[in-house]
Amino acid sequence: MGACNLNHSRQDVRMKLESQQEFLPKPLSEALKGLLEEEQKQETLNEIFHLLKKYDLSSEEEQEVRNQKLNQLLK
Repeated sequence: MGACNLNHSRQDVRMKLESQQEFLPKPLSEALKGLLEEEQKQETLNEIFHLLKKYDLSSEEEQEVRNQKLNQLLK
């Protein structure tokens, strides 16, 4: 995933999560929804957005890597 210069709003990230929700493990999806209820640093919002971007098109192995990164952000 290349670096992106765009800052993504919390609403952008929520919409991306909604569009990828059916492909994510349910506990991860629910945890991310909860996280997005609170204010987050811009860096965190951007990272979540890019981990969710094209999640459905990623290989199973790539999805697992992304899941691990998303779980790290939830800690």
